[in-house]
Order: sequence, then structure tokens, then C-alpha cells
Amino acid sequence: MSEGDVKIYVACLAAYNNGILHGHWIDAHQEPWAIYDGIRAMLGASPIADAEEWAIHDHEGFEGVSIAEYEGIERVSELAAFIAEHGKLGAELIDHFGEVKVAHKALEESYHGSFPSLADYLQELTEDCTSIPEHLRFYIDWHAMARDAELNGDVFTIQTAFDEIHVFAGV
Repeated sequence: MSEGDVKIYVACLAAYNNGILHGHWIDAHQEPWAIYDGIRAMLGASPIADAEEWAIHDHEGFEGVSIAEYEGIERVSELAAFIAEHGKLGAELIDHFGEVKVAHKALEESYHGSFPSLADYLQELTEDCTSIPEHLRFYIDWHAMARDAELNGDVFTIQTAFDEIHVFAGV
């Protein structure tokens, strides 16, 4: 995801309350002060003199993360930066943990990678750690191991595509 792909539509409430639609799309993947500069420019161009109040009326590129009408600009900037860097996975982590800092920590400390399935991850992990005799190889139920690992809380997964499962150590 590149700059400009994550953005908010900020509307002038003075104009809105007078039946006039006035607002601008602002790149959210920038520092909070730069977003505030965009808001001030939008308010300065308002058809209503001395407009001061604004609200976020729309957003794009946040991969399903909800942005409230009166969301703090610091949080918008933080969310946009994380999602611009990590895409759908970042959005799903925010949804799972609720906070960008916790999601970032999970990526740094608990992330095991992306696999076609959790069973593929467990098979690779097991084969890397131990030698499986050839005559026993076909008796191992990797899917049952995957189900048990997830149910036990040993791992949790985030699916971002049909064959793209991101595996994290249980938290």
C-alpha cells in the first residue's frame, strides 16, 4: 500500500449544517500535524466564514478498521501508518488486539510467518524439529494437530487470503 491509499474525508460542519457539502479527502498516512494542516486548509476554503468545526465523514484504505466521526487525528495517523505498512494483516491484528502497539508487538515477538494452512505450518515445524520415520509419516493427522494447537491456545491465526494463513504464538 502506498501513500494516499489510506485517507479520510473531512467535512466542514458549518457548511454541512447549512445544507452545503464542503470537505476534502486527506491522506491519513502522514504525521498528525500534516493532517491538521489539511483540515485547516479545508476549513479556510469553506463557503461559511470562520468555520471551525469538522468531522470525518468517510474513509478509505483502512482495510475494514472502523474510523469514528470524531476519531482523534493522532489515532487516525497511527492506524494509517500501521495499515499502510502491513495491509490486511495489520488491520486484522488491530481488530484482534484493539491497539496498534499490541498488534505491533505481536508482529515483532509472536509472528511465525505465512503458510497455506495451519496444518502446513505444524508439519514444517515438526519435520524441522524431529525426524519422522517414513513408515509413520502417513499416519500423522496434521489437520487434527492444527485444530488442537489452535483450540489449546498454542497458536492463533489470521487468514488474509484463501491460502494465506498468518501464524502467531498463542497470546
